[in-house]
Amino acid sequence: MTTNQNIAILGAGESGVGAALLAKAKGFNVFVSDKGKIKASYQKELEENAIEFESEQHDVNRILQADLIIKSPGIPEKVELVQRALQKDIPVISEIEFAGKYTDKKLICITGSNGKTTTTMWIHHILKKAGLEVAMAGNVGESLARQVVEDKPGYYVIELSSFQLDGMFDFKADIAVLLNITPDHLDRYEYEMQNYVNSKFRITQNLTANDWFVYNADDPIIVNEIAKRDIKAQLAPFSLNQKEGMVGYVNNNQININLSAKAELKPEFTMSIHDLSLKGKHNTQNSMASGITSKILEIRNESIRDSLSDFKNVEHRLEFVAKVNGIEFINDSKATNVNSTWYALESMDKPTVWIVGGVDKGNDYDTLLPLIKEKVKAVICLGKDNEKIKEAFSGTVDVIVEAGSAVEAVAFGYQLAKKDNTVLLSPACASFDLFENYEDRGAQFKAAVRSL
Repeated sequence: MTTNQNIAILGAGESGVGAALLAKAKGFNVFVSDKGKIKASYQKELEENAIEFESEQHDVNRILQADLIIKSPGIPEKVELVQRALQKDIPVISEIEFAGKYTDKKLICITGSNGKTTTTMWIHHILKKAGLEVAMAGNVGESLARQVVEDKPGYYVIELSSFQLDGMFDFKADIAVLLNITPDHLDRYEYEMQNYVNSKFRITQNLTANDWFVYNADDPIIVNEIAKRDIKAQLAPFSLNQKEGMVGYVNNNQININLSAKAELKPEFTMSIHDLSLKGKHNTQNSMASGITSKILEIRNESIRDSLSDFKNVEHRLEFVAKVNGIEFINDSKATNVNSTWYALESMDKPTVWIVGGVDKGNDYDTLLPLIKEKVKAVICLGKDNEKIKEAFSGTVDVIVEAGSAVEAVAFGYQLAKKDNTVLLSPACASFDLFENYEDRGAQFKAAVRSL
């Protein structure tokens, strides 16, 4: 047990409270500080565990007395308090980094600009169905630190954002999965794409020859970056477009997985993409990442096939809501950037009325234009300021209308769509202008559809 060392925790959400519980269990003196209001349920938990905390303020002097600071991923490193701590040589780490020191279980870590929640949940589903003791952590499920207090599962499947990776130094994955890298959150990275790429590649740090790195070989940024780095792990690339040198590839609409080069003549795992529960090219990539990970962990083929075909996706991600008079309504509120929306539009196979808009994160909509020409018959702008969207698509789509609420957007969708059309909410923007978060936006959309 560690004694008399002081840990300050910045932020009292799930990761902060989880870190506090683990630090307390390991004998540290713990102080939790949140500049915002701490949720009542988390306050209660801190009180019940006799953990000192403050809400709606920071006691800077006390925090800067700490031997170690664990900060919420939502707090940028550039804030003054964090900078002062670093100047005093106080280590500032993430909750995942801290939790990783106290578990020796298998850690399967997934990152990428898009698809990481789906893939994390898909891998968890496969392992659980195969009878393994497994838990989800990171951006989905309970925090890793909270679960490491008792450390019951043999496997943790961990979704990692770039913000979490930024605070990780000694942490090591057993299997690291990198799905894709496209511009996102650049405001946190001095608008330098390379800084964001470096952040994502922290998932490969400390990997050894016994570990695996599963990655998307169709992503040019990933491939270029690997060429510059000395990654010690066994490499498991997958691709929709190429077969040579791939561990996972698609041939004649069939997924093939070969962990061993010797298996090239006869794939170790095969499955028709038509049997996958989630459609679209991006989900074929997610399924290959999940399948390769499962083969590394020696899950039986039959079990992998079953799990790839009966998995249900995360809420608010290409979620079927209802069919009303032959019009299909799809909730993709989780698509908060252009790339996520590209994937959603790419998977549409019927004429589509597209609901888009919210808080723009410096979006460049040009990449969507070919898909919009091909698939979109009308655009509904759902946001307070829609000028940029109207300007981007006015030459491509004849019908563009504005809605001030989810109810209004759904009503327009119902009016503009015909039988055998789809109304797709895939905003490509953050939600904070009209909604609390993307979950609230998705929930209001679903409620409006169900009241038609």
